[in-house]
Amino acid sequence: MGWKTALFLLARGYSVIGIDNLNEYYDPKLKGWRLENIKGSKEGGNFKFVYIDIEEKNALKDLFTEHKFEAVINLAARAGVRYSLLDPFVYMRTNAMGTLNLLELSRQYGCKKFVLASTSSLYAGQPVPFTEDLPVNTPISPYAASKKSAEALAYTYHYLYGLDVTVLRYFTVYGPAGRPDMSPFRFIKRIDEGQPIDLFGDGTQKRDFTYIDDVAEATIRAAETGTGYEIINIGNNRPHELNRLIELIEKGLGKKGLRELKPFHKADMKETWADISKAGRVLNWKPAITLEDGVEKTVRWHVENREWLLKVKL
Repeated sequence: MGWKTALFLLARGYSVIGIDNLNEYYDPKLKGWRLENIKGSKEGGNFKFVYIDIEEKNALKDLFTEHKFEAVINLAARAGVRYSLLDPFVYMRTNAMGTLNLLELSRQYGCKKFVLASTSSLYAGQPVPFTEDLPVNTPISPYAASKKSAEALAYTYHYLYGLDVTVLRYFTVYGPAGRPDMSPFRFIKRIDEGQPIDLFGDGTQKRDFTYIDDVAEATIRAAETGTGYEIINIGNNRPHELNRLIELIEKGLGKKGLRELKPFHKADMKETWADISKAGRVLNWKPAITLEDGVEKTVRWHVENREWLLKVKL
């Protein structure tokens, strides 16, 4: 997400400071590729990368002292529902305390706009399609709980200090150079290499898959729009079964996948579906890429980069 958002910002003429701690939650080869892709872009001279962990407030303070930021876009997070059950503490440190660090420094140094990446996982147990006014007080994973905490902190800083905050609840972002712990990347890689894919449940669970370019565009529009405090869904508004995703991947690769069925995980959701009418009203945004086109683009990127992707660990 940060990669494509940075590219789009640079293309609009902005200067961008990107920060990351390059942790090994997933294979860092992917982050390395993204960074080189940004630096090698036509506008890459206006991009600076700084190795910082958002949990380290003093290191962040040096950055805020050096630069006058127009906006902070917090896309840094520990992601993944199942992994959050293994180490819930790191999720709270990064997603909640890391967000608090950025909010407090934004306040101290006069940055007026804050965009926070949140998640559709908060809607667990609610009826579809999900609207932003639904109660989200019962998160069913440490990941979702940490994101709810971040949202609450962001509202507090808006209420107390007038910080302009837009919270974006993303719905299953996918695309080239995506996270390898998510199903699109894993399924493409395993099917391409003739390895079985793990399917939790029977594949009829639905996700509102949203292409990375659409999400990056929405994120930038949120940074450019004064909202006061708003929570906005960013999704494709058309859920698809995992089985449909697999069919499209098989079509793109020209290969059939082997499936290993496993029990459905209780921390997962049966269906996600974003009502995006608010995004249209507030951000004048709607998605442009269908699942069919998005999977085709993603598979094509994988094939073009197959040689080094063979070395990426899942």
